[in-house]
This record gives sequence, C-alpha cells and structure tokens, in this order.
Amino acid sequence: MSRFFATGSDSESESSSSGEEALPKIGGGTLSRQPLLVSDEEEDTKRVVRSAKDKRFDELMNIIKTIRNAMKIRDISKCLEEFEVLGRAYLKSKSIVDKDGIPTFYIRILADLEDMVNEVWEDREGRKKMNKNNSKALATMRQKIRKYNRDFEQELVAYRQNPEKSADEEEDADEDESSDEEEDEEEVTAAMFLKKKSEAAPEQKKVAKEEEEEDDDDDDDEDWGSPSDDSDSESDDDDSKYTSLAHKFLKKPLTEEGKRAAERKRDDKVKKRMERKDKKKLEDGEEEADDGGEWKPVKGGAPMVSEKPKMFAKGTEINHPVVLKKFTEILQARGKKGTDRAAQIEMLTELCTIAAAHELGDGIILKIKFNIVASLYDYNPNLASCMKQDMWRKCLACVDNLLDILFECPNIFIGENISEDSENLSNPELPYRVRGCILTLVERMDEEFTKIMQNTDPHSQEYVDNLKDEGHVCKIVQRLQEYLDLKGSTDEICRAYLRRILHTYYKFDYKSHQNPINSGDQSKSEQDQAESEGEDSAAVMDRLCKYIYSKDRTDRIRTCAILCHIYHHALHNRWFQARDLMLMSHLQDNIQHADPPVQILYNRTMVQLGICAFRQGMTKDAHNALLDIQSSGRAKELLGQGLLMRSMQERNQEQEKIEKRRQVPFHMHINLELLECVYLVSAMLLEIPYMAGHEFDARRRMISKQFHHQLRVGERQPLLGPPESMREHVVAASKAMKMGDWKTCRQFIINEKMNGKVWDLFPAADRVRDMLVKKIQEESLRTYLFTYSSVYDCISMETLADMFQLEIQNVHSIISKMIINEELMASLDQPTQTVVMHRTEPTSLQNLALQLAEKLGNLVENNERVFDLKQGSYGGYFNRDQRGGYQGKQSYGRGGYRNQNY
Repeated sequence: MSRFFATGSDSESESSSSGEEALPKIGGGTLSRQPLLVSDEEEDTKRVVRSAKDKRFDELMNIIKTIRNAMKIRDISKCLEEFEVLGRAYLKSKSIVDKDGIPTFYIRILADLEDMVNEVWEDREGRKKMNKNNSKALATMRQKIRKYNRDFEQELVAYRQNPEKSADEEEDADEDESSDEEEDEEEVTAAMFLKKKSEAAPEQKKVAKEEEEEDDDDDDDEDWGSPSDDSDSESDDDDSKYTSLAHKFLKKPLTEEGKRAAERKRDDKVKKRMERKDKKKLEDGEEEADDGGEWKPVKGGAPMVSEKPKMFAKGTEINHPVVLKKFTEILQARGKKGTDRAAQIEMLTELCTIAAAHELGDGIILKIKFNIVASLYDYNPNLASCMKQDMWRKCLACVDNLLDILFECPNIFIGENISEDSENLSNPELPYRVRGCILTLVERMDEEFTKIMQNTDPHSQEYVDNLKDEGHVCKIVQRLQEYLDLKGSTDEICRAYLRRILHTYYKFDYKSHQNPINSGDQSKSEQDQAESEGEDSAAVMDRLCKYIYSKDRTDRIRTCAILCHIYHHALHNRWFQARDLMLMSHLQDNIQHADPPVQILYNRTMVQLGICAFRQGMTKDAHNALLDIQSSGRAKELLGQGLLMRSMQERNQEQEKIEKRRQVPFHMHINLELLECVYLVSAMLLEIPYMAGHEFDARRRMISKQFHHQLRVGERQPLLGPPESMREHVVAASKAMKMGDWKTCRQFIINEKMNGKVWDLFPAADRVRDMLVKKIQEESLRTYLFTYSSVYDCISMETLADMFQLEIQNVHSIISKMIINEELMASLDQPTQTVVMHRTEPTSLQNLALQLAEKLGNLVENNERVFDLKQGSYGGYFNRDQRGGYQGKQSYGRGGYRNQNY
C-alpha cells in the first residue's frame, strides 16, 4: 500500500482497510501513470503561487511592521537600522513601483517616521535623558529622513492633506482583505490539488467545532466537501463512480445551494466583525467617560481646595507626646523606597501648623522646621540637577522662619552635639535644647543656589530672575553671621564668615570707586550720610578675613579667605596690598596640593592680579601673572568657566559631571577676550623692544610663545586686509611698533571696535586708555633707538620728544635707563641735550659674520667629538683645548665684541 494513502486518514484502522479494498477496482496502468503522488513533507505544506509584486510588497510590509514596533518603544537606533533596510528593499522593488505606482503604505510610514523624529527632536528634556546610542541615532535619522523625503515631497503633501485611516483600522482592514483573498484563492486553487482524506474521532470533531465557532477569523468557507461520516461500504460505492483515484479527490463544482450557503456564511462573518468593532468602540467610549471624556463648559464657582492630609483621628487630644509620635512616624518613612517626598513635606508642614495652633512651644516647632528643610533638600536626590523653583521658594522661606525663631527666642540652644535623648522640646521652664545645625542648612542652601545658577541658561531672562534671589541669600548669610557671633563657636563663625566672603569678593564696589572721585565736590555731611548708608566692602572684607587669619584652625578656610582678599584688593586697584599679601602667603609654593575648587579660586585670583597690574601700567608684572594661564591654552577650563571639547575624550561621564559641578556661575566669570587682550598687549610692549635690541643675537629667547605664534599666523596670511578680530589688531599694532610708528600702533590698539570689545569693560576706561597711549609712546621710542641707533652719530632729545610727543624729562629718563642697563651704547651731552652714539654696535654684515663663525665653531667641535669616539681616544679634544685650541679662543658673543677697542 502506498504511503500516500496510509497517512491521509485520521483513523488508521479504517483507512487501511478501505485503502486495501479500493486498490483492486482501479486499473494498474492508470494508477502507475499518476504524477500527483507526493511525499509527506509536500503534503503537509500548502503551496501558493505568488506574484513578484506580492513578494516585494510583503517584504516592505514586514520591515514597516518592525519599524512601527520600534517607534512605539522609541528605539531610535532600531528605527534607523530598519529604515536603511527599508530603503534598500524599496530599491529592489523599483521596477514594480514604476509600473504600479508608489504604494500608500510606504508614503504613510515615511510621514509617520518624519513626524516621530520631529516630535522627539523638539522634546529637549526627553533628549537629555536618552542614552548615547539613541541620541546619536536621532541626529543621523533626522538628517537621513529629511534628505530621503525630498524625493517623495509631492506624495507626502498629498497624503498630509488627506490622511488615510489610522494604523489600527488599517490593520483590521488588511486582515479582512487578506482573509477574503485567502478564501477566493482557496476556491480557485482547490481544484488543482488533492485534499487529504481526514476522519477524526467524534470527540476531536466536537472540539474542532467549538474552536471554529469561537474563532471568527478561521476560514470556514472552504468547500472541500464534508468529512466522511458514512460507513466503509458507502465510501466503496463512491469510489466506483470515478475512473481514477485522482478524480475522486478533485473539488466538486458548487451547486446553487452551495453558493448561497457560502454567501450566507460570508455575510454572517462580516456582520460579526462589524458587531465586534461596534462593541470595541462602545467600550472605548465608556473608558473615556470614566476618565472625564471631553471638556464641557461649566459655570464659574469657588475654586477647588485640595484636602489637607489628616494627621490625627477626630477627637484626639493634641499634646507633645502625640505630635512627637506622629513626627517619628513621618521620619521613619523618609528615605525608604516608594515614599512620596512631596507628601512627606506636606505632612511635616501640616504637623508644624498644628503644633503652632495648639501652642506646643518653639522647641517642637523648631525641630519640625529643621526636618522640613532637610526634606526639601532630599526632594531631589540627583546631585547634578538643581531644586525646582517652588521648592527653592519654600526653602528660603523656611530658613528665614528658622532664623526668626532663633532671634526671637534666645533661650533655645541648637547644635549637632546635642543627642536626641538630651533634647528638651516640651518643658518651657528649662531652656529648649534641639538637635540641629542652622549653619549646615544655610551652607546647603548656598550650594543649591549655586547649582540653580549653573543649570540655568545665562543668556535668558530666567537667569536674571534667579540672580535676584542672591540678595535674599546674602541677607540670610548675614543674619546667620549675626546669630553665630552671639552663640556660635569659633569654627562655626569662621565658616559663616567664609560664606559671606564668597558672596562679596568678586563684586566691584561702585560706591567706594565713586567716593574718591566725588569727594572733592561733596560736603562733609553728604560724605557722612553716604558712609552711614552702608559699610564699605573693603572694610568688611578686611574685618572678616583678619578674624579668619587669627582664629581659623583649618588650612582650607584660611587659604580661601586669603585668595578672596587678594582678589578683592586687585579688583579695586589696590595693587601693592594684593601683591604683598600674595607674596607673604607663599600660596604659589603648595597650591598644587589643594583641592580643585581652591585651585580654580587661585587661578582666578592670579588673573585678576595680572589685570590689576596692567591697569597700573606695570606690563611686566601683568605678563608674569598671566603667563601660566594663557600659555597653557586652557584658560577657560582653568578658570572654571567651561569644559574644552578636545579634553572630553579624556574623561568619563562621572568625571564630567563632577567637573561641571565645579564650574563658576556666569555672573562671576572673567571675560576671556579681555584677559587675552591684556596678555597680548603686555607681551607686545615687552617683546617688540626686546626683538629690536637683540635682532642679530643667536641666543635670543622668546618672552611670550603665544605672542610669537600670533605674529607667525599674521605673517602666513596670503592676503593682508584690515584687522577684524582682537588678535589681528594686536598683530597689526606690533608691526607698526617695530617701525617706531607709535601713532599707527595707537590707532590699532585704541579704536571704536577695541573699545567696545575690551577697554570699555574696565571701570576706569579713560584712565586705562591714557596709560596705554603713554606706554606705546615709551616703548616705541625704545624700539626706534634700538633699530636706528646705527644710522645716527647723535640725535637731539628735543627731536625725539617731538616725534613721540613725550616730555623731555621722560625722554631723558628712558635713554638714561637704556645706557645704565647697557642696552644702548651712547652717552648724553647735557649742554646740547643730545644723545651721542658710540658706534660699538656691529653692522648687519658683521653680525652675520659673527653668527657664521659661531656656527662653524660648533660644527668643528661636534666633528671632533665624533672622530674621537670612533678612534677610541676620549680627551684628545680637551687636551688640544689646553694647548690653545678652540676653547682657548675668545668667544664670539656680543659682549666680547663690545669689549674690543675700536
């Protein structure tokens, strides 16, 4: 018996007997020629012939389904990956698309993808929380989808004007269409294949019928003929009607009754599907009604008042033990997982209100207030982010209220050293003793204010609004200082003083700056009134810092106080006090061992010291103070004013967060362009005369590498136009100074553009500009004498004074210093007021010859050393020197040349 007939039945015994009886009735020749006998594997799978269009579109639909799943979970990297796969699949289907047109589902997914990417891109807060892969994929996806959609611009516009059905409705419609198509395909192709002969047990038939009734999506309209329920004799009679076995299994043509039955089944199926959709819509409507449904206009009335948390049962007597018990219950939930921090703050606030209403005493109210402030700090557990504005307002109010209670009740003692067992919260006859530290709360409040300023855009109005709170913070710090002066220890007073110093040292005192200017115009009564309005910041800083110098026992607080004091002196042009304090402190010797915030404060102080020296006209001191910061190329990072992108790769995310918390708020920044301009101008005033005086000196050293770098950059420019940036102005001024043209140099340094960028930022801008003009005139005179001294036999000082618009006394002083320092080989003729040149300087040809001779001498020495090493005689060269060799000769230095008698 063939395996084909053996595996086709559900009942093995009946099928085997019926198969054995059916074989003799069919001619052997007819059965042997049947090509339809297939294997078991081919029999189990239903083969369907599909067109190339269906294959390509199915492939696109599968990719789109994956993209939609990724869009639901906001997996941007997966969306980008599948989008690229979709583009490649679309290119494969290009021939079919050109013939039949772009499918609607493809335009729809492009529109949905673009909308999703734009929505995620506009959500700035959500983008910050993205992981690195999704954030990178989002930017790439945004560029690619915008570029790709340009080819489908018309189709996308048409689609957006008349959108299709929603995704859910389309999926239902696709399922309906696919099921109908399968039914039609089965009707058409059933006649082409054999149907398995199945006879299931009665129990299996019942289960199958129940499953078919429950599942509406099954294909019930297959007309393969009803399963064989007759006896074996009936099947034998049916077999005798067919000439071959294959004809028996072919599908019979439908009769009129069969067609009507199939139509009724199809109509019932559609009806059930519509009922199911209506039922689903009804359920969705009920859910919307439960959630509130649509907005409805209501009449105006009293505003809804949120209920306060119920603290005690009705009729409970409110006393100290009850309130303390409730207070302990609230504190026990603090820090646990799942605790609502906002509700905890509300409960503590309500408990404090109840305690105040029942007059339970200031001790218990103070205790609750301490924990309210601590809960406000715990509300945001993330150290990197700042407090929200509503919590910040509550914090300020609570700290103010705490200080009010402490000032009003002098019999309250607070401190961290008071144990909870020794607290006195209820007995008013004894002094209240409360465990807590107001200094710690104020320090944390100050840190939160700094974080708020760090996390706010400095160029927005919000930053200005937040900065207005600094006055409130300074007032709280001042009140804390007054309280600790009465009841605090020495260490606590030093910490409080340092807080006030940190809020004072960087602020320019315009009142003290204007007093010396207006003191001559004011009467004595007006001056007394101005002094009584507020204490001078210099006096405040002096008093606070001197107390810390004498009382503090920690190096860190004293170091910070010294640096702030120096910064304040330098900011107000007290150069000598600032310089002396810096030199006496010896901070530059061991500052590298301090923690990073103190090092940032030290860098800020050195920069301010250099700017102060520049304002005083001390260019050399200014250059030396700014050299370390500017030569590193990391001034922005060293001053705590931002992180450099090039060093981002050297740190991980944790280190980056830590360094961001160290950044100085924007209102405390030092202008980096002003800093660089001061450094370059100081370097120009030092370097240009030095270069002119040592033009042919082979051992000439550079004073400022950065200044020389800017000069080389200016020389490499192929087209030299008018200067635009600050650096170009300084380079152009340097070239003019080289030629002794001080007027052109002044025009490049002091003009409207440079005034707006740099010089107007100084408090006394006019005085700084006058100082600069004078320094340019003096250094241009020195450069002129160095450059053209070989041209003159003698030159009149009056002529030099007229050329550089200097007084004769200044010209006399400058030339005298140059002669004393042996920079200029000349002498002064007092009766005639002339400078007589001594002609000791070599000409340019002689200088070149000296340089050549020195280089040849070095070459010979090196050659001799190599030769001695090869011969194995170490010291022959030195022995020859003793006999009057190269070392015995006179050096070719400039000093030796000057010592010769001409």
